[in-house]
Amino acid sequence: MSKHSSTLYSLTYSTVILIMIATASTSFMAAHAAEPAKPNIIYIMADDLGYGDLSCYGQQKFETPNIDRLATEGMQFTQHYSGSTVCAPSRCSLITGMHTGHTVVRGNREVKPEGQTPLPAGTPTLPGLLQKAGYVTGMFGKWGLGAPGSEGDPMNQGFDVFFGYNCQRHAHRYDVDYLWHNDEKVSVSPSDYTHDLIANQAMSFIRDHQDGPFFCYIPLTIPHAAMQVPEDDAAPFRKKWPEFEETVGRYAGSEVLNPIARFAGMVTRMDRSVGQVLDLLNELGLDDNTLVIFTSDNGPHQEGGHDPVFFESNGPLRGIKRDLYEGGIRAPMLARWPGTIAPGSNSDHVSAFWDVLPTLGDIAGFEVPGGVDGISFLPALKGDSDTQAQHDYLYWEFHERGGKQAVRKGDWKAVRLNVRKNRDSPIELYDLSSDLGEANNVADAHPEMVAEMDRLMREARTESADFRLFE
Repeated sequence: MSKHSSTLYSLTYSTVILIMIATASTSFMAAHAAEPAKPNIIYIMADDLGYGDLSCYGQQKFETPNIDRLATEGMQFTQHYSGSTVCAPSRCSLITGMHTGHTVVRGNREVKPEGQTPLPAGTPTLPGLLQKAGYVTGMFGKWGLGAPGSEGDPMNQGFDVFFGYNCQRHAHRYDVDYLWHNDEKVSVSPSDYTHDLIANQAMSFIRDHQDGPFFCYIPLTIPHAAMQVPEDDAAPFRKKWPEFEETVGRYAGSEVLNPIARFAGMVTRMDRSVGQVLDLLNELGLDDNTLVIFTSDNGPHQEGGHDPVFFESNGPLRGIKRDLYEGGIRAPMLARWPGTIAPGSNSDHVSAFWDVLPTLGDIAGFEVPGGVDGISFLPALKGDSDTQAQHDYLYWEFHERGGKQAVRKGDWKAVRLNVRKNRDSPIELYDLSSDLGEANNVADAHPEMVAEMDRLMREARTESADFRLFE
């Protein structure tokens, strides 16, 4: 081979190699460009907000325009259920993807001096799974699943950042002298309204981690317990309802005048905070790549002077917090994800808190642990009812007030009361398709369905050594 030919060969070979490298690089970049960035996830949960406490769900006494934006710009669910009818087990269901027949925490059991029954170490939790999938995880609000420093502390259950109340009992008031930041107790002024501190920390987290992906869990304390709110939000409603001005609301050492007005003021302030979160997403250019879900942990309470009858807080449903009738467990759920969820859409898909973990698993790309009770509702979010899997049934148990069980199967709803002393107590049966308010017990007319519900109540659960349902 001549010197000229050798040089030409070398140049040709080098050119081929460069072309191959460039082609491979281009293919790699194209492949990765085709992979959408993992979406940010914001999950906002109100505390004791009833199915009828939002104007998009029929509230007439006050308005919630910012939360309503989630409905007009996203999807409104009409048949979504909380994990339980009280705080801790509902939150445990959300975090673990299991219903209360399988969750570790099945009641609001206290741990002194501060905290509740802890989630065990090694529990596969939603924040932990998201963390392993590459998400920065933050929680801002009320925990209730393990005392400070315990194995159930949020910092030991998958959160990178925590700010708020560890203990549910401590969260009964909004004028406390400390909160928790990660694993440190931090002093706050009793003149500070803790809801505002929590909301501000959540927005700081979003701003700090805008490059994502992030999971921002915001279990707010409004409108739970003491009817405390700054006067600027209470004043318009005190003027609107002066007939309640002599009424005193008392809870956890708090006394307020006109708790009716203050409840409306509390929800108004929470609504404004939700609007601030949505405005921040727009400011940061994160709208299209952020899923926002809003819901409530259980039905409306009647503590501190709140009157759920006056506000029709349970809408057309029967029952309130601590009931397993629809008003105690059916929850509002709104979901917004521009470009993925059609604006102004509605879904009657039957879903529950234990579905959130597998749904976010589908979205974030983590493997859902075996043994969960949930089903992903991602197809429903996308408006694809044809491929949306359905539950055979939903199950709840509640360990207070004599012990209760409930099952929903199709349009049938069964409730069994006073099971602690008699696990064979009568089953009430309701047809939700024609009796949403559960006013007509049709058990006598449908013995075959009663037998089926009895079977499910026995088979849907495992006994818990810590939370025994039967004597």
